[in-house]
Amino acid sequence: MPLTSPRRSALVDQVIAQLRNQITSGEWPVGSRIPTEPELVELLGVARNTVREAVRALAHNGLLDIRQGSGTYVLATSELSGVMHRRFAGADPRDIAELRSTLESSAARLAAERRTARDLVQLDALLARREEAWASGDAERFVAADVALHMAVVAASHNEVLIELYADLGHLVADWLRADVGAVLDPASHVDHARLVEAVRRGDPDAAASEAAGYPFVCLGRD
Repeated sequence: MPLTSPRRSALVDQVIAQLRNQITSGEWPVGSRIPTEPELVELLGVARNTVREAVRALAHNGLLDIRQGSGTYVLATSELSGVMHRRFAGADPRDIAELRSTLESSAARLAAERRTARDLVQLDALLARREEAWASGDAERFVAADVALHMAVVAASHNEVLIELYADLGHLVADWLRADVGAVLDPASHVDHARLVEAVRRGDPDAAASEAAGYPFVCLGRD
């Protein structure tokens, strides 16, 4: 005899699927607090225990972070991202830099060979946004803009596996960059990314790979 009835299990699975969709679609972005348990009960029209089971399941998978007395927050957008966040959150910064260097240089090399006109428009826009964010002095805005630019370079590689892998690492990269830049942006620590974008634009794989490979170690050298 099963420990729970099929009907009960199916209902919990349905709630898990709905909550996961809110996360993966960006409706509940990483770092945001999700509705409270009573609010979810009302929104979903299910029992409190069903909501509680679903939230705990997503927390176990690394998508949610249950903080007693504060609420439940979105930790990651996929199970793999959640696992990576938990596994590597306390990793040696040099190990993270080496991983970033390896992935980003390979992606930049492919981007220089495969980028489309649309990719270049996106890279130009995100490079400008990164510079605007830096000029604003808003550290969190800069972190988001910098990560978005690096993700766009990876996307221009048109390697779906590499894109998915880097996306799953994105929150870890953001956390690492956030710790590196601190709460106040130091003008002396600004790292120009225009050469990377230009190397991709002119189709120079070696230059693009070289630029991308060095950035993580520039950040590491400031520690």
